Amino acid sequence: MKKLTLIVVAVLISFITYAQQSIQVEKRGNGPAVLFLPGFTCPGEIWDETVDALGSNFQYHQVSYAGFNGIDPIDMPWYETIKRDLKEYITKQKPGKAIIIGHSMGGMLAMDIAAESPELVEKLILVDALPCIRQLMMPHVKADDITYDNPYNQRMLAMNEEEFHQNARYMASSMTNQSEKVDQLTAWIEAADRKTYTYGYTDLLKVDLREEIAGITAETLILAADFPTKEAVSENLNNQFAKLNHKEIKIAEGSKHFIMFDQKDWLIKQVTAFLQ
Repeated sequence: MKKLTLIVVAVLISFITYAQQSIQVEKRGNGPAVLFLPGFTCPGEIWDETVDALGSNFQYHQVSYAGFNGIDPIDMPWYETIKRDLKEYITKQKPGKAIIIGHSMGGMLAMDIAAESPELVEKLILVDALPCIRQLMMPHVKADDITYDNPYNQRMLAMNEEEFHQNARYMASSMTNQSEKVDQLTAWIEAADRKTYTYGYTDLLKVDLREEIAGITAETLILAADFPTKEAVSENLNNQFAKLNHKEIKIAEGSKHFIMFDQKDWLIKQVTAFLQ
């Protein structure tokens, strides 16, 4: 019985869930802290295969966001609240300077935190993330012109379940080449709180870090998918990351947005080499 109790305690110590207003964090392992930030609608578990491949050399902090994967939603502004709580979490954990690995929106948060509080971040790995997605999607629109109450958001909130399912499946299938992953991505989108899904993305469209990234002191690895073409991606990356110092850019061939699915071995190889 005593031996069983010790085993249970050891498991609890190695795998702890932390909950704050806008984030939940699953922590495991020992060593230098690595914070994994997922993209929009995705839970922290999307990084499970990457964490398993990296082994036992680090302490892993896998973050999930309010409004997604069954976590209670929060009021708007959503993005700024998450950023604030992440900074508070890193400070309270006192891991020294953290390593942050962020995909898509997670990469935006990583850049934002590293620019505002460079003393908190040692290294950054940005996986198919940009300082300003608005520039890519609607280059002539200003942040101040984007509001929560707009026709697109109204249509999104008014969709019935079947309409939203079809929209989610279309989005999921456009972001990975791995057909077996589409169902999971679709399910994560459908599990999202509808207002968080709608208004949270509005928050992301307003973020522009192209100037702020000049304040990042952390060594940064940028990993990008070559979709739609390597040439177009390279040009966009060079433009958006022009102000970022200490950066290295690598492009995954034959990949869409979810590089951890489409080029998993390549991603792990790049991350492992950079962390060593």
